Amino acid sequence: MCLAVPMLLMERDEREGVVELGGVRRTVSLMLLPEAAAGDHLLIHAGYAIGRIDPEEAARTLSYLEEMARDRGGP
Repeated sequence: MCLAVPMLLMERDEREGVVELGGVRRTVSLMLLPEAAAGDHLLIHAGYAIGRIDPEEAARTLSYLEEMARDRGGP
């Protein structure tokens, strides 16, 4: 099973961007999503931005992931 996680694009250069989720920042490739702009919510999979989603969908998805983690005894 594959999982893409919504993260907020904080900054970018030509090929990479810095995304953030819960205070954790990571550098990801933007090669598959060259039109991404700072402030966009992106779906991140295996270090690549693979899609853009609206902020409401990002919040819903993160809420579901948090709920699943709690149900399994996670944080």
